[in-house]
Amino acid sequence: MNPHTKLLTTLSLLLGTTITISSNHWLMAWTGLEINTLAIIPLISKSHHPRAIEAAIKYFLVQATASALLLFSSMINAWSSGQWDITQLTNPTSCLLLTTAISMKLGLVPFHFWFPEVLQGTSLLTALLLSTLMKLPPLTILFMTSHSLNPTLLVTMAIASTALGGWMGLNQTQVRKIMAFSSISHLGWMAIIILYNPKLTMLTFYLYIMMTTAIFLTLNTTKTLNLSTLLASWTKTPMLNTTLMLALLSLAGLPPLAGFLPKWLIIQELTKQELTPTATAITMLSLLSLFFYLRLAYHATITLPPNSTTHMKQWYTTNLTSTLTATLTSMSILLLPLSPMIQTYA
Repeated sequence: MNPHTKLLTTLSLLLGTTITISSNHWLMAWTGLEINTLAIIPLISKSHHPRAIEAAIKYFLVQATASALLLFSSMINAWSSGQWDITQLTNPTSCLLLTTAISMKLGLVPFHFWFPEVLQGTSLLTALLLSTLMKLPPLTILFMTSHSLNPTLLVTMAIASTALGGWMGLNQTQVRKIMAFSSISHLGWMAIIILYNPKLTMLTFYLYIMMTTAIFLTLNTTKTLNLSTLLASWTKTPMLNTTLMLALLSLAGLPPLAGFLPKWLIIQELTKQELTPTATAITMLSLLSLFFYLRLAYHATITLPPNSTTHMKQWYTTNLTSTLTATLTSMSILLLPLSPMIQTYA
């Protein structure tokens, strides 16, 4: 891709995200979302492969539909209440339409079908952007309107996302699709708690970004796209694969790794709200996704290819990506002891 085009798309992504997360007016938030959608499409389709073009078209159609629903929701609310302020969402129809629109943008069940297909059709770094940065603006809108949302609908979608995210990821061999279903499963955890503790949702999202970025950067370094490639990468980068295993277990939410922190706090908050059956259900359903994280970790470190490779081991690299990967992986593994401080600032 042309450097000028890359710079333009990157700046547009940052601009769109900044406009949406800093706006109080519905039209400005909608404008930011549209800028984001148009900026990411060249990055999705830059390989000019038929699968990448298909992914870009699917992404555009879903995001355009979601944006239209969001605009329709805000217009109905403005018509009934005279308010264009995001926090003043009072009309029940508007609340329902907004929940649907944001669910489509995020990829919550039952509007999740586009997400694994789009991730599979693009590169690892663009998949990283779609899984992390592109979810920030819709999640911010959900955060600002959390007091107006329909509890029954949101809890149902959250539990369904955790269940389907784990269930559909069980049989996958493509790493990008596994990470897509992982994202859907984590969105279920974020959506279920946003009604009761919105700040905890944002904390979960930030920790999810940290762990997912570490995993995607590691996979990009080893050029891993499926499980069979992951098997052979152990002999090339043994240390990187070891830290990848720990980062995957952290994303699964196993103690004493950093990924355990948000799940622990969410279960605690749901229990405080006297929603013990809901907390039990979502915890049991997360065992499904634990299986495919363990399978990835097993392929990354424990299994070895039958023949040795002549590739020279690269023990030392000095580029920025390696430094970023090392920092994020260390944080993904070692952050749990700092949980009191994180809770204080969150």
